[in-house]
Order: sequence, then structure tokens, then C-alpha cells
Amino acid sequence: MMRMKLCAAAGMALLASACANQRDEEGPLAGVPLGPAAAAAEIQDAAGRVVARATAEEAGEGVRLRIEAEGMAPGAYGAHVHMTGRCDAPGFTTAGGHWNPTGQQHGKDNPAGMHKGDLPNLLVGTDGRGSFEYTVLGAAIGGGGSTAMLDADGAAVVIHQRADDYRTDPSGNSGDRIACGVLR
Repeated sequence: MMRMKLCAAAGMALLASACANQRDEEGPLAGVPLGPAAAAAEIQDAAGRVVARATAEEAGEGVRLRIEAEGMAPGAYGAHVHMTGRCDAPGFTTAGGHWNPTGQQHGKDNPAGMHKGDLPNLLVGTDGRGSFEYTVLGAAIGGGGSTAMLDADGAAVVIHQRADDYRTDPSGNSGDRIACGVLR
């Protein structure tokens, strides 16, 4: 009987903790539950229009990022995690450089690469939609370690104007930054 009461109490505590760990801001992400190690961003273009959403969560030995775009022109776009959680339009240069806690060069095809912030290209179809899911190995959402994505000044997800070539340092010749969202 005592064991049953302890299990019930533990279950209630877990439920209360899950309910307390929801976003309380307004907007489309309001009320989205976040685990202890998760973040999300609304990615906006220079006009302030939401063109994509990103989520990040700790998974296994890294951070799983998912980007879902809607209403973008068809094509391939470079996507990266940038080191500063700031997205001032129109150029989004306030997001800083790519998140690169290990001091590598850019791109999965670069023999001296790759940054932790290097992501696959976002492929958008004729319907204006595109998405990908990618795991950044050896990374964490927070926690203050050397590979924590969210440090004191946060992080941003940036979409560039053209495809990343996966090898040219520092940004894969992916062009201007056309959309940005701060991971929170």
C-alpha cells in the first residue's frame, strides 16, 4: 500500500512538472510543452513574416533540430545555427557567426570541418513547404558546457538565400541571411 502511494505521488509530481514546463508567452508557440532540454524559434524574414519554425531538443548523444518552412519560394536554402540569440532585420548580422564551439571550419565535406552549427540544406517544394530533421552530435541545449548551444547570449537559426555547398569556409557560399529566429 505504501509503495502504491509513493508511485502515485511520484506520478503526480511528474505531471505537475510537465505542466509547469510549458511556454507562457503569446503567439503560435504558446503552451507548447518543452522538456528540460528543449528550445524553439519562429523564423521570420526581413518583413517580419514567419516563414519557418525550428525546434531543438536533446536526444541521445546530441541535439535534434527540426526546421519546418511554409510559404517560402521553391528552392534550396542554407540553414545554420548562429552563435548569438539576436535577429535584427534586415540583414540579421546580429546573429553573429556560425555556432562553432569546437573551432572547426565549415561544412560536412570540408576535410577541416565541420561547425556544430552546420545543418543540411532546407529544400522547399513548389507548395512552399520544406523540412528536415538533423542531430548535432556531441552537443547540448544548455547547461553551461563548452558545447552548449544556448549560452548567455543564446543562439539563432538562420536561413540563407541559396544552398550551402557544404565545404567553403565560413558559410558554404550560401549568400545573404534572409530569415532568422531566436531559439528560446
